[in-house]
Amino acid sequence: MNFKRIIIASFVIVIMALLVANENQASNPDTILAQTNSFEKLNAEMPATRHVQTIVLGAGCFWGAEKRYAAIPGVLNAVSGYADGKGVTPTYEEIIKRKHRNNPNNHAEVVQVTFNSQMVSLETILMNYFEGHDPTQLNRQGNDIGTQYRSTILTSNGEQTELANRVLSDYQQLLSNAGWGTITTKVDLLTKFFPAESYHQDYLVKNPNGYCPDHSTGVTFSKAPKASKTAARENNQSLTIGKQIVVIDSQQYCPYCEKFKKNVSNDYQGSIPLTFRLADQLDGLTVKTETWATPTILFLEDGKEVFGRQGYMSPEDFYKALGAFKLGNSEAFNVAFNEGTDRRYCKQYDVFKDTPDGVFIDKLSGAKLFDTQDRFDSGTGWLSFTKAVDGSVTEKEDNRYGMQRVEIRSKSSGIHLGHVFPDGPNGQPRYCINATVLEFKPRKI
Repeated sequence: MNFKRIIIASFVIVIMALLVANENQASNPDTILAQTNSFEKLNAEMPATRHVQTIVLGAGCFWGAEKRYAAIPGVLNAVSGYADGKGVTPTYEEIIKRKHRNNPNNHAEVVQVTFNSQMVSLETILMNYFEGHDPTQLNRQGNDIGTQYRSTILTSNGEQTELANRVLSDYQQLLSNAGWGTITTKVDLLTKFFPAESYHQDYLVKNPNGYCPDHSTGVTFSKAPKASKTAARENNQSLTIGKQIVVIDSQQYCPYCEKFKKNVSNDYQGSIPLTFRLADQLDGLTVKTETWATPTILFLEDGKEVFGRQGYMSPEDFYKALGAFKLGNSEAFNVAFNEGTDRRYCKQYDVFKDTPDGVFIDKLSGAKLFDTQDRFDSGTGWLSFTKAVDGSVTEKEDNRYGMQRVEIRSKSSGIHLGHVFPDGPNGQPRYCINATVLEFKPRKI
């Protein structure tokens, strides 16, 4: 009995000694720091904090692709670069050399996409990727030909690889249903990503007057394909009659398209219709200009292209082209763009000096410029008004020919309209305006 008590007492002493030792160790600053670091490491590795992922995507020229991915909500960064090559220096100057054009070991132009998986799924990004180019083309996208332009998906892990192959398979079915060929996209694990030179990063932002290469098939992951390689998408009968303006829009986000809409087409009210189409919606039209760049602006007459321009057009460039298209070699074109002057009492003046109630509009943009309620007969042989429609014109000092005058231009199109003088009725201004650059619209009752 006494022997058992001795054993129990000894055991209690040992336990108490261990507890004291642990307490002393826990109070040691080095021990506390080590434990804290361990907790931080554990916390960093917890799945709940792992929301940031990366994937590398190759879809031809990386300029437009980078901008398109960056526009997806939840994408944190998109960086142009090179990957998937060996034995070739990963620089733009090297990979574009002719000797590497058919080199299977050449680096591909790619974009490293970093995204928050809590905000956007990898599946969404991959769907955008496939919809944004033509994955059935081998080692090319449109006029860009060579192994550097191959379609490739470079994943970070096996889970991404499995998902990429599944999305590829789903898209192949959609393409096949729409009459397209076999996808050539290669899916593989990323070995190393090389960021491209600084001048390639945010290229479309740094070059605001260009275009977006658009080689998309038009087939999307919606229930029904938005486009078919074999079927007409639009009835273009109306576009084969008279003068027409057709703007080739993008299947995906295109900053140059959005800029053209904002600066030009959204405010355009001209008498020549302006219509947006996708590149595969031009059936029945005779087009000479390549339509793989967006925007592409086509000026058509009776369904045949008269003039085409790839890339963004500023309002100044657009209206200069429209002026040549609509006015030709005429007195009106000379007035509008060469700051000419109508002949006194010209034919157009005789038509416009006694119109019914209404407004005079810019002959190109269709914007309202002057109101008949402000018109008066100055006896000069030119249309005269006491004021312009608010916000419709700009004024510029004109000291040519030894005179001090104030030139008036249309704010919307920039065309020359005439001059303003301080000798109007009752001390008001006299806007002396060339009739040939105007059109008249009666006021709606």
